[in-house]
Amino acid sequence: MIGLGAPLQSSTCSRADCRDAGRWRLDWRNPRIHSSDRVKTWLACDEHVDYLSEFLAARDFPLVVSPLAAAPEPVGDAQ
Repeated sequence: MIGLGAPLQSSTCSRADCRDAGRWRLDWRNPRIHSSDRVKTWLACDEHVDYLSEFLAARDFPLVVSPLAAAPEPVGDAQ
């Protein structure tokens, strides 16, 4: 996992036991416990991007999926 403004320390997929390179970034937050400025980032390989996206979406977490090289878009309430 990367996020909270920290530099990328690993490019490995965030799915448990996966050692493949992350090619997708999933920027998300838990609105029940964090404000809109608290965003976490998971990385996903091509095989697990759908699994991880569905995992977060099933919990109604705001989520933005983008290629790893792309800059993230704002997540949260539009103002």
